[in-house]
Amino acid sequence: METLEFIIYPDGRVKETVTGIVGASCAEVTAAIEAQLGTVVAHQTTSEFFAQRNDQATAETVSASATYSQW
Repeated sequence: METLEFIIYPDGRVKETVTGIVGASCAEVTAAIEAQLGTVVAHQTTSEFFAQRNDQATAETVSASATYSQW
């Protein structure tokens, strides 16, 4: 489940937290929102940023073969 959480501080700062989006696509999702909010001071990546999507793993085919001697 994809979620965007916003914390708005009394001084006007906004903290945005994105969860449930794997890889760098979270930047695409939040770009329009960040453009409307103003200047982005910092970005902090999470473990989800570095994770691989499941459909990529299934697209790769791994084949293994075993050979046995005739002793």
